Amino acid sequence: MAIDEDLNDRLREVLGNRAGISEKRMMGAMCFLLHGHMIAGADRTREGERRFIFRLGKSSHAAGLALPGAEPIVQGGRTLSGMFFVGEDDCTDEVLQNWLDLAIANALTLPPKGA
Repeated sequence: MAIDEDLNDRLREVLGNRAGISEKRMMGAMCFLLHGHMIAGADRTREGERRFIFRLGKSSHAAGLALPGAEPIVQGGRTLSGMFFVGEDDCTDEVLQNWLDLAIANALTLPPKGA
């Protein structure tokens, strides 16, 4: 996987100057965190597929499945509940905002991580 700067720029634009946002390289992608909790990221697969990554949390897994482009992340044969890949082609600006709204709502339920 490789970092996709164009998709990262889309995330930065939608997130704007929201307080508590930081960026960190993890999971082969550039990830965006809110108060230390991952909310989203973007990468490009070896095959060149450009996609977003969203962390919605277990309680919002069903809501994520209802959104366009939802592909639950499977690691080692196990589905990571509340974690999704979404292809760039499925992410219009409105859909991207919907994914981010769910991810942000999840992060806001968690206590901030230490500095």
